[in-house]
Amino acid sequence: MSDRQQGFDTLQVHAGNTPDAATGARQVPIYQTTAFVFKDAAHAARLFNLEEVGYIYSRLTNPTVSALAERIVALEGGVGGICCSSGHAAQIMALFPLMMPGCNVVASTRLYGGTYTQLTQTIRRFGWSAKLIDFDDLDAVKAAIDENTRAIFCESIANPGGYVTDLDAIGKLADEVGLPLIVDNTSASPYLCRPIEFGATLVVHSTTKYLTGNGTVTGGAIVDSGKFDWSASGKFPSLSEPETAYHGLNFHGALGPMAFTFHSIAVGLRDLGMTMNPQGAHYTLMGIETLSLRMQKHVANAEKVAAWLEADDRIESVTYAGLPSSPYHDRAKRICPKGAGALFTFAIKGGYDAAVKLVDALELFSHVANLGDARSLVIHSASTTHRQLSDEQRVASGALPNVVRLSIGIEDVEDIIADLDQALAKAVD
Repeated sequence: MSDRQQGFDTLQVHAGNTPDAATGARQVPIYQTTAFVFKDAAHAARLFNLEEVGYIYSRLTNPTVSALAERIVALEGGVGGICCSSGHAAQIMALFPLMMPGCNVVASTRLYGGTYTQLTQTIRRFGWSAKLIDFDDLDAVKAAIDENTRAIFCESIANPGGYVTDLDAIGKLADEVGLPLIVDNTSASPYLCRPIEFGATLVVHSTTKYLTGNGTVTGGAIVDSGKFDWSASGKFPSLSEPETAYHGLNFHGALGPMAFTFHSIAVGLRDLGMTMNPQGAHYTLMGIETLSLRMQKHVANAEKVAAWLEADDRIESVTYAGLPSSPYHDRAKRICPKGAGALFTFAIKGGYDAAVKLVDALELFSHVANLGDARSLVIHSASTTHRQLSDEQRVASGALPNVVRLSIGIEDVEDIIADLDQALAKAVD
């Protein structure tokens, strides 16, 4: 083909995939193998020296997993990337080359509960720390950055409330202070939002969610924009100086825009072992083929369901940024021009007890700790995904006692609304 830029729908089917050279197989094969045979000793040495791209061992790279990484990179507009075992693994992998003991990350207060705990508790065991700030207050974000800050972290569309981050403003701030911006784009998917276009350095995903879309496998991905100068500040020695964990190779000096990607493979996956299995990658590749079609239906349904809920007198409030009444509506149109996603919360009259009754009364909705499935999903965040947080932290993240999170699926919207209607009748006196 010519050098013209292919469209999103074409890339989601073809990126990272050519007919198998050995068999002509049209779909990406599942390379269910642990190791790969070297041509000779010199070939093996070139691979380990990163002088030649190829396959060594499936903990590092695998053709099926690599095809998935290439497809996600193409959809996000990056230069390189890796896939790993889960979205949480992707977040740790994204931070791993950047952080040292004593370093911190400045993160948004509006985060998935598991991420909140990972950043405020788990990473402390590595000697890292996080400062959680309201990202609508740019002055506060800037004030939180100090000489030990190594990254800025946020979600494009935040879980659970569907809050849309002003990526344009945060991206400009990150550029101003010379720090990489890491954006979790799970809830939006690259169809609705491409954070690199707003200045993100790294984009992370839980591929478990919209990218796979069928609730079958867990996985994570990291996409590198290739635009950050890792050598400019001296703050990222793993990338800009001889890396003692890889026979003194200067990744940025030797590999330029691909430095982060190759470090994540050669050191990160090698030593942390957060590997995606090839069968899981295959499921996600198949899911991505219909990503744009599913996201269009997800958004169309979410807009109708949110509007119906907002008009119902049994409901106190709805957080969906796709509603004209949302304070983030104009921002959503700018950051996510194809729609504000399909994840949002609503507050039900009657408090905690009514929220629990509603969840138990739903029939079409599946009560699960997941989002981004083709099916409509529901959960009461305060008693589940955000249960480990303090009351103050739950309020900051939008998980109040009477708040229910919905992930709107691709069923007939009339059936979704009918299920909510009958459940509300049982939950609210």
